Amino acid sequence: MENHEQTSFRFEIDNFSEKKDVISPNFISGGCEWFVRVWQIEDHLAVTLSVPNLESLRHGWERRAKYSFIVLNQSGKELGRTFEAEGLFCFELLDWCHPKVMPMTKLQEGYLENNKLMIEVQVKVVEVVHEGGVTTEKEMFNIESFDVLYTRVSWVSWIFVEHPDVAVDVRIKNQLLRTAYMNVLLGLIETLDRPPRSLSETELRDAHIELSELTEAGFKVDWLKTKLEEVSLVRKDEISDGSQVEELEEHVKNLKLELDNEKTKSSNASDRVFLLEKEVSDLKIELDKERSAKSPISKVALLKDAADSFWNTTNLGIRQRRAGYQKVDSKRFLSCPRTG
Repeated sequence: MENHEQTSFRFEIDNFSEKKDVISPNFISGGCEWFVRVWQIEDHLAVTLSVPNLESLRHGWERRAKYSFIVLNQSGKELGRTFEAEGLFCFELLDWCHPKVMPMTKLQEGYLENNKLMIEVQVKVVEVVHEGGVTTEKEMFNIESFDVLYTRVSWVSWIFVEHPDVAVDVRIKNQLLRTAYMNVLLGLIETLDRPPRSLSETELRDAHIELSELTEAGFKVDWLKTKLEEVSLVRKDEISDGSQVEELEEHVKNLKLELDNEKTKSSNASDRVFLLEKEVSDLKIELDKERSAKSPISKVALLKDAADSFWNTTNLGIRQRRAGYQKVDSKRFLSCPRTG
């Protein structure tokens, strides 16, 4: 039996009342990695000591440790403490939980300061078996009588921790068939963890079929049935709301396009009107020039003026000569002797 010194690790949780599930950073004790999970079970605060980084651990690893938890406020005042327990940690049992460290009502009665909670865990590793080593992607591990790839060990272990009775009624003996059903279960969980809107009708239909097959094989998956119903409903609502939004967006897009076209037409029409007005103005100027240069009325007027001037001058001379002749004749008449 190995003897390792006891190690204490403390971490602080801010805004505790707003959080339902908190995972601590990893820490080292007895040459092994650990982490703490703080959460709520019904109306009590629960804490769990767990093993991380399973992919780095060799097949058949085990570690035995003694541990206890202390709950404190920001000032370091102790609010609750668990008794020291000893547990065996392995692939089949990845964590140990204290489900009732203290009532949640105690934390809601003003014991917290600035809504901050501190958790201290004390760990003393007693024994380590096959710690460390190298595994391959194809190496299989047996979890609750199911052979699974080492890359999925933590996932399968989580299922049995959260739903310990999930496979109690499974009576299938063939190990290959058991593994196939476990892969179906993992795939279904993975599908339902996706955003509802990203799921197609075919995927939802397949999920219903897989759920029925698992139920017929003896798996207790009521929790997945509930989640599938919720996901289907949320997807339906999102698709419906999304369709309306898409229709409105398309309508706005079309209106904007129509408005841009009208603006373009209006701008083109305005430019056209301006060009036409300028063209008309230029034509008027050109017409006036042409009229000034080529109008027959202007030439006739000039000829008429010249003719009038000529005839006026000529008539004046004729009248003057006639008047002169008349005077001469009168004188001649007066000077002639009259006969009786």
